[in-house]
Amino acid sequence: MTQPNMSQADLTLSRENAYLKTRVAQLQSDVADLSAEVDRLRQERERLHGRREARAPNPLGNGQ
Repeated sequence: MTQPNMSQADLTLSRENAYLKTRVAQLQSDVADLSAEVDRLRQERERLHGRREARAPNPLGNGQ
């Protein structure tokens, strides 16, 4: 990857570029993981919300 005639600035930029590419890939993976978690939690909320609606109302639930 390194060429003999590359300056120190070029080498520094090349290393920084490689680091940033790796970091972008990590962040994209994190975003995908978080999106999957959001979907899972949304499904869980809908499941629980549906379960709550399906229950018979509590006659003593309103302080009677």
